[in-house]
Amino acid sequence: MPPPSMNRERKLLLAVDAPSLLHRNHHARVESGLLDRGGRPAWALHGMLRQIIEAIEMFAPDAVIFGIDDRAESWRESIYPGYKAGRAPKDAALVDQLERAGALLDALGMATLTPPGLEADDVNASAATWARQNDWNCVIITSDRDSFAHISDHTQVLRLINGGMANSPLLNPVRLKALYGVEAASYLDFAALRGDASDNLPGVPGIGEKTAPILLEQMGSMAAVWADIDHCGGETMVAALDSWAEEHGVRRLGATLLKRLTASGARERFEFNLRLMGGRDDLDLGLTPDVPGTPGLLPLEVDRVTRVLGHLNVPDTTVMAMRVLTGAPASAATTW
Repeated sequence: MPPPSMNRERKLLLAVDAPSLLHRNHHARVESGLLDRGGRPAWALHGMLRQIIEAIEMFAPDAVIFGIDDRAESWRESIYPGYKAGRAPKDAALVDQLERAGALLDALGMATLTPPGLEADDVNASAATWARQNDWNCVIITSDRDSFAHISDHTQVLRLINGGMANSPLLNPVRLKALYGVEAASYLDFAALRGDASDNLPGVPGIGEKTAPILLEQMGSMAAVWADIDHCGGETMVAALDSWAEEHGVRRLGATLLKRLTASGARERFEFNLRLMGGRDDLDLGLTPDVPGTPGLLPLEVDRVTRVLGHLNVPDTTVMAMRVLTGAPASAATTW
């Protein structure tokens, strides 16, 4: 069923950040040592599929698409070699499963997209655009906060945290505002000001999670902030911020924020972060919901589900997949 607060008359697209699920399940399930029938590591792949089956049962989507990072090249690294620097090297078993994920999902009959030089984040952004253009709902499943920028009356984000799908928060515009103090339309500006340590992207010095929401609430957007600075030296911004401070009985902050925003490199840092965080939202997802049986549409074919899940060698998950993904009874499965 469509998520709460969404138009229930719309169809639903589930957009899945496959690398995000694989990373989380690799670390959560590595001790299981699960191998597939070919003797290769399979615990992250199994965990990813198990969670997706749970999500499909939870949301009952009409279509599912998986975004996969291009592991051969990166547009973001090409313009910023320090992108994601400082992260620990990936375990060889995780790399093996990341590289096999696309073929596994394709074999299952799911839709996947590995955009050249781009990431699953770009697929998420494009899924949100596709949903709006086609009047569908969309739920993005990811642990990456960048997808919060795509939250709208069409799109929600299930933010993966410890505890699995059922315990992860489903963020809509109201919940996002309660969590960060910013409107969904302003989240990307907020993130670009704050920066993202996990991607090795510093924010604008002196402006963080406490001051950025106040600035955006009073000015509406960073485009308005920069325009005010260009046209009248930031007088309107300073007056608005000082009025807010007086109303709330706190120290004035207008002049301080103006100084920080006009410091050398501040605007360049913001615009650079905006460019890397914003990504692409115009990718062709290849979805053809009017053509029955095309990749990504549910239900899936019984034989494909039996074969692929059987190869992972976890009977309980195969039984669950048969019920949720195909609608057929588990007895329909044959030995792979």
